[in-house]
Amino acid sequence: MLKMMLAPLLWAIRLVLALIILFEEWGWEPLQRVMARIGRLPVIRHLEAAVRRLPPYLALAVLLVPSLFLIPIKLLALWLISRSHAALGVTVIIAAKLAGTAVVAHLFALTQPALMHLAWFRTLYARWIAWKAELLAWVRASGVWRSARALKLRLRRVLRSVLRRSAAGTPS
Repeated sequence: MLKMMLAPLLWAIRLVLALIILFEEWGWEPLQRVMARIGRLPVIRHLEAAVRRLPPYLALAVLLVPSLFLIPIKLLALWLISRSHAALGVTVIIAAKLAGTAVVAHLFALTQPALMHLAWFRTLYARWIAWKAELLAWVRASGVWRSARALKLRLRRVLRSVLRRSAAGTPS
């Protein structure tokens, strides 16, 4: 009985987590590429080299620090929302999430080799990867996902066709 009552709540939690993970998955790679471009600057290259040489626990601290810096920014966004500046507050939250994801993605790429020397981190990371794969499989098996993917592929084909015709100089 309790299981039946909790099923919708668990489904909703799973959906929210899936949406967060999908955002991270879709945003992680492009944002990491942006950070890699920024990393070509000489000063940043030297900082990155220093981060790569950090011992495991210091690497963990470096990875966690950006998250702490986001807390005041999110509080500012909530304050803006409470002062009837909802659009600005939401914009600040979205910008902070994008910037935070970009920085953490890049820092994780730099610190992951050091972090993997920590047995507890390796274990948690392996569990996280397995859990995330299971959750993504659940999302990708859903009808909504399959329909959205099919629509995306159709739109991509139409767009390519239109672009080919316009490049060839024929009217669409």
